[in-house]
Amino acid sequence: MPSRYFPPAQRASPEGLVAVGGRLSTNWLLDAYRHGIFPWPSNSYEPMLWWSPDPRAILPLNGLYVSRRLERRLRSGEFEATCDTAFAEVIAACAAGPGREGGTWITPAMIAAYTELHRLGHAHSIEVWREGELAGGVYGLAIGGLFAAESMFYRSRDGSKVALARLVSHLLTRGFQLLDVQQATPHTESLGVVEISRRDYLQSLSQVVDERVTFGVALEPWGTSH
Repeated sequence: MPSRYFPPAQRASPEGLVAVGGRLSTNWLLDAYRHGIFPWPSNSYEPMLWWSPDPRAILPLNGLYVSRRLERRLRSGEFEATCDTAFAEVIAACAAGPGREGGTWITPAMIAAYTELHRLGHAHSIEVWREGELAGGVYGLAIGGLFAAESMFYRSRDGSKVALARLVSHLLTRGFQLLDVQQATPHTESLGVVEISRRDYLQSLSQVVDERVTFGVALEPWGTSH
């Protein structure tokens, strides 16, 4: 079904820009992600810019690279992982502070919009705790069998990697099929992120976005679907 608000993603500029302006409302955001589009503000924050890059970065759910050291840390009990218990803290930490993974674009308006998506059950977070303190986390948006990861952070070594590993394990357990990370970086590529064409991404998205998959409220122990 065509988007209510956006031109087709295939009409994006060579840089991936689909549209300028619009609103960060729940309806606009859900419609955007369903059609392979996401918001990414300019440095001036106004107007909003909407993107669908080519190529597109995804993390195959069976392709996460877990080093031996990270595997030991995941099994050690040093970290505790939870789901949707501290969404506001995770998105705030992603927006600013040491260890953020590209958070400067997370403006107050973006925080408010995704917090509302969380309140409505569309946006979710994985929190990683160490000795009772928030050590890392990741948040994103779930629609059908798609999870669009937005940002992650760490305050303790490997905190973001643990969060990503627990997210992937959880998505596999729940039946998700597509993990979108939008754009690749050397760091995410070292964890298994790959680039595919926009055409292939949109085709995969169309096959999963209407699946009856829910994010759930509890994490399985590490290794359940690893």
